[in-house]
Amino acid sequence: MTYAVQLEGVTKRFGQHVAVDHLELAVPEGAVYGFIGPNGSGKTTTLRMILRILYPEEGRIVVLGRERAATADDSVGYLPEERGLYRKMKVRDVLVYFARLKGFRNCRSAVDGWLDRFELGAWADRRVETLSKGMSQKVQFLAAVVARPKLLILDEPFSGLDPINMELLKDAVLTLHAEGTTVIFSTHDMDIAERMCDTIFMIFRGKKVLDDTLEAISARYGQDAIRLRTAENNVSCADLPGVLHVTPYGRYTELRMAPGADPQEILKALAARTRIEQFSLTRPSLHDVFLRIAGAEAQQTEDAGRG
Repeated sequence: MTYAVQLEGVTKRFGQHVAVDHLELAVPEGAVYGFIGPNGSGKTTTLRMILRILYPEEGRIVVLGRERAATADDSVGYLPEERGLYRKMKVRDVLVYFARLKGFRNCRSAVDGWLDRFELGAWADRRVETLSKGMSQKVQFLAAVVARPKLLILDEPFSGLDPINMELLKDAVLTLHAEGTTVIFSTHDMDIAERMCDTIFMIFRGKKVLDDTLEAISARYGQDAIRLRTAENNVSCADLPGVLHVTPYGRYTELRMAPGADPQEILKALAARTRIEQFSLTRPSLHDVFLRIAGAEAQQTEDAGRG
């Protein structure tokens, strides 16, 4: 197998803080690879080391077959978490500038094609500072992809986007993948990663806690989760026989069953308490898998992030 990115024993420290701890990772060419973990887990630091913006104290990093290369490699596109464009420049000029920085000289046709696809054609000759936040995010994404990268790295690409623009961005990422681009993107939204990625890498406190395909992850944990929706909010489920853990979402709740528990008995107990609108036996979500791996400490981190 050929790998787009390989990390071997990579460690990165900031003073006394170990941000990434002896990380091993191999991203196959052509993959859609999801980096998952709570805020502060080491996702962005890892991506910046892959881009050679940061350098590790220990370990080896190989990107597209090369261990040493310039930071702004012509074959790598990058959408940073911190958005930033030249606000006084016109939209088309910004995209042409970034394309030519990557060696794509005759790029105007491609730039206009992307602008039309993202419904920004009418704004091509406007200054960036006149764009809305959502439009600016789309232009930032186009700056990362217009030079047709072999490797595309996206740090929280869907953050702050409305559902329509999120769908537009998702379709563009999947199109690039179908054309042969390897895609790595970080997110703390595990639902997005579950829908888009073929392989999931989970990191917690700088350490890898999971690295596998979605199929393998699902097979490993089996069908021990129940997803249900009730007529009333906040129905108590924690004391039900055979239930190990409850994750409430208002009228929607996810239960984790104990080994050997009978879902029919759980259903009967629930029906005695409230009207059941939906009850399904399923594999655990990525969110639940992560909490199982990282334990109570990860739950506390996620709860703090929501607050």
